[in-house]
Amino acid sequence: MKVLELLEEIEEIVDTASGFPLTGKIMVDAEEILEIVKEIRVELPDEIQQAKWIKDERQRILDEAKKEYESVLLDAQKQAEALIENDDITVKAKQRADEIMRVVEENCKQMKLSTYDYVDKILYNFQSKMEQINAVYFTDMYNDLEKTFENINNTLVANRTEIKDMSYRTQMEDDE
Repeated sequence: MKVLELLEEIEEIVDTASGFPLTGKIMVDAEEILEIVKEIRVELPDEIQQAKWIKDERQRILDEAKKEYESVLLDAQKQAEALIENDDITVKAKQRADEIMRVVEENCKQMKLSTYDYVDKILYNFQSKMEQINAVYFTDMYNDLEKTFENINNTLVANRTEIKDMSYRTQMEDDE
């Protein structure tokens, strides 16, 4: 999937980025990261389109199973009507029709359950990938940005305090 390749590309950029000593911080090209994020956004509709196709395919399979069920049921009814002439044959035909109905209903149920399971797995994987993207990249980016603003604010407070202190000392020297 293209989205996974793009995420691996981001990981490669982060892994090979130059680091700032003793800070655990790295320097990356913001434009390069943003370009990859744009590509991910472009690719996500394809992933969603694929999930829609799976949903439509599931419905098609269920419709086919229903048609097959109805066809088998119709065949069983025709056979039963043809055998009505003899009670023994009628009883056997009814038993056979019931057996066919049970088998078809069970097959239909199994196909439905399998389809639901398959679609659920696809959606679960997609959901997991989205949670990974959010957890790994967006949360870290937000936390890093928040720390950066806190550091800048702390530096500004320290600089203002230092300037005020220097101003105070200068005033005290003039008063002496």
